[in-house]
Amino acid sequence: MKLKFITCLAIITLFSCKKGEKQKTLDEYKFSEKGIVLNCDQFDLKLLNEALFSFEDDILKKYGKTGQTGNPNLTRAYSQFIRNAMYGRIKYTEVVSPHSVKVFEVLKSRSELWDSTHPDTKLNYSSSVMECISKNMTDKSLKTTFNALIETNSMSPKLYGPALQSNYGVAIRDKYLSAYVALEFFYGKLFDVDLSQISETPEPKVDFNKIPQPTTQNDPHAGHNH
Repeated sequence: MKLKFITCLAIITLFSCKKGEKQKTLDEYKFSEKGIVLNCDQFDLKLLNEALFSFEDDILKKYGKTGQTGNPNLTRAYSQFIRNAMYGRIKYTEVVSPHSVKVFEVLKSRSELWDSTHPDTKLNYSSSVMECISKNMTDKSLKTTFNALIETNSMSPKLYGPALQSNYGVAIRDKYLSAYVALEFFYGKLFDVDLSQISETPEPKVDFNKIPQPTTQNDPHAGHNH
């Protein structure tokens, strides 16, 4: 009897440990002040929204700049990111932030999000999150195409990509479409990226005691005899 009790206790403990390993949690929510824009009640809302905002922050910093002094532009960021993602040109180690890596590690532990058997994607198109996205997209044309591909079991980044690329501006307004872009072309791609070298980039320190050196100007008369 005692042996059976110990065996049961060991099994319960092992199960609890495995469950704990599977379900990771995020220790910091950097974008919680932005609120909830994705209402998918079958999933962790805080995590899903944090994932979206962290993704947008990363692509804004990498692709959103307009000239040397222009303010970062999210429309430009989406345009550049989606286009580069379509052609496999993104160096994710140069885009993803340490915070997004942490978000990804938690997302990765939510097994219902992913499908390791699909040849073209890491996303599980049958998950509750994808169902939520497909129901709540606002652009009628993109929504119809999205749902038709999923219903016929034909959904893939290659097939949906052209429609998305020609309507990237919709993602600025439609956060459910944005969530698909983030999961498909950002977090889903990180499975195949070595994230171990990604660390915070320190801000350059300003030395207020340092006197700037005067710039040397060329003398237009130098070398001439007058």
